[in-house]
Amino acid sequence: MSRGQTRAEAVRSSSPKRIVSIDILRGVTVAFMIIVNNPGDWNKVWPPLEHAAWNGCTPADLVFPFFLFLMGCVIPFSFDRRLKEGAQRRQLMVHIVWRGVALVGLKLLLSLYPFFHFGHLRFFGVLTRIALCYVAAASLYLWSRNAGFLLAVIGFILLAYWGILYALPVPGLGWPGQDFPFLDPASNMAAWLDRQVSAWCKTWLHTGVLYEQTWDPEGLLSTFPAIASTLSGVLAGQIFRRKDIPAARRPMLFVVAGVASILLGLLWGAFFPLNKSLWTSSFMLVSSGAALCCLAVCDAIFDIFMLQERSAAIRSVGTFFQIFGMNAVFAFLFSGFVAKTLPLLPSPLAGAPSLQGALYHALLAGHLSSPLTSFLFSCFFLIIVFIPLYAFYRRRIFIKL
Repeated sequence: MSRGQTRAEAVRSSSPKRIVSIDILRGVTVAFMIIVNNPGDWNKVWPPLEHAAWNGCTPADLVFPFFLFLMGCVIPFSFDRRLKEGAQRRQLMVHIVWRGVALVGLKLLLSLYPFFHFGHLRFFGVLTRIALCYVAAASLYLWSRNAGFLLAVIGFILLAYWGILYALPVPGLGWPGQDFPFLDPASNMAAWLDRQVSAWCKTWLHTGVLYEQTWDPEGLLSTFPAIASTLSGVLAGQIFRRKDIPAARRPMLFVVAGVASILLGLLWGAFFPLNKSLWTSSFMLVSSGAALCCLAVCDAIFDIFMLQERSAAIRSVGTFFQIFGMNAVFAFLFSGFVAKTLPLLPSPLAGAPSLQGALYHALLAGHLSSPLTSFLFSCFFLIIVFIPLYAFYRRRIFIKL
């Protein structure tokens, strides 16, 4: 099988022109995700890299919704082109389902590595949610490319999700706000459903643990507002495709829509708090609004004014993040593999439990562990992941599922 015909479909320079701003913002998102997930010392994490304990929102909480938003952005480019080339909707649905299954398969493989304890397998997770959101959003777009329809679906999901968590009784626990606090971590409809799914999996598959004992941050019910995040990206991608909207107007449209979404989310947050673990409707609006504003900035810099052609510094920074963005899924998988492998490798230094411990010890250079040194290790880890990505970039290999 040749390099250009792998199962992962290596895409070469003959591919359709890519939108630089989307690649770069996706690269920033993936790079930040790697930094957040790989501190040198989990007890000394730099505060901006920590997730909110429960309600609230930090920069780290925006990483995942940004990724889903940007995944949605490229759906119109991919499917509009294929439909124009004569692809049948049935063929595209097969591709959508295959990609979803492949993502879940990779998630299960990464979860099992390195010990392959099938009895402790977690089915929920980041890649599982990405797969479900992709399948749902791409299928809806294939069903109808009408922006009004997609916006209505987003509104319905957000209102229905609010109603389910706010107004429906949780079996065996009672009514939210009366028998237990509203959005209590273990006592809400999303957590209850997580436990039912886990119990079914343990009964019939003899595996299927939750990230927390009583709930999962990537659970089934909270995936629906995450689908809304992906659809918001689809709507942004359609703006890029519209020939009746001049390119110079795009950033302003993104900013206006983004600010409106943030304000609506903050207003809703007074009644339905921002919560990344539950992916509350208010959190979806604020995170998508922030993504729109960031996309506006990248669009203006790299697509419209093309400042990378005038400044070597901007070009270098842009290329660095574009390398991550053009192989985003591989970057995530490879970083997960490295993160699980380093603690298993023997340390060349006495007193360090593993190669990872030795690397961090060398970075400390005799100083005590601190949020700064923990952050510097994250940056070092990012460079490790960058090396194979750069090799792929030089050979014009862009891996897609």
